[in-house]
Amino acid sequence: MAISITAPLTREVAKQLRAGDSCLISGVIYTARDAAHKRLCELVWSDKELPIDMKDTVIYFVGPTPAKPGQAIGSAGPTTSYRMDAYSPTLIAEGLTGMIGKGKRGPEVIAAMKEHGAVYFGAIGGCGALLSKCIKKAEVVAYDDLGAEAIRRLEVEDFPVIVIIDSQGNNLYETGRAEYLKSLE
Repeated sequence: MAISITAPLTREVAKQLRAGDSCLISGVIYTARDAAHKRLCELVWSDKELPIDMKDTVIYFVGPTPAKPGQAIGSAGPTTSYRMDAYSPTLIAEGLTGMIGKGKRGPEVIAAMKEHGAVYFGAIGGCGALLSKCIKKAEVVAYDDLGAEAIRRLEVEDFPVIVIIDSQGNNLYETGRAEYLKSLE
């Protein structure tokens, strides 16, 4: 059974989630990929104000296609998360509590998640058209010059994700594989 959670995602709620939990996210999340992450971190490192408040924020690693008439957004499937690994620890320290993407994360990201109480969610790659149906509203809020990689504010309803890495560092990619190998014995 899926856990319904509301974004913004507080650290208290994030800390209750466990690797392997299926979740449905409703509320406000943001999009950002590597170019936007770099700009955000440059602002942090220069002690300048960010265009969005990181506190309790969930960022979806996606570069959506243009919306068709009558749609809030085009296809919106997750991108590979490791491209954000150089920047995620900085943003987690600034208050980021949730990240949505696909693929593994590096040890520095996991350490920051454990230190600050953040989680990494996986969304299913190849399902961008279906995932976009959970996005009810999308608007560019920063870095319009980046096109598909601009930061967007999304209003989502029952956006399906799985907790891949929880705030304790438990990693579904590792535990799931171990359980599978054990089942073969």
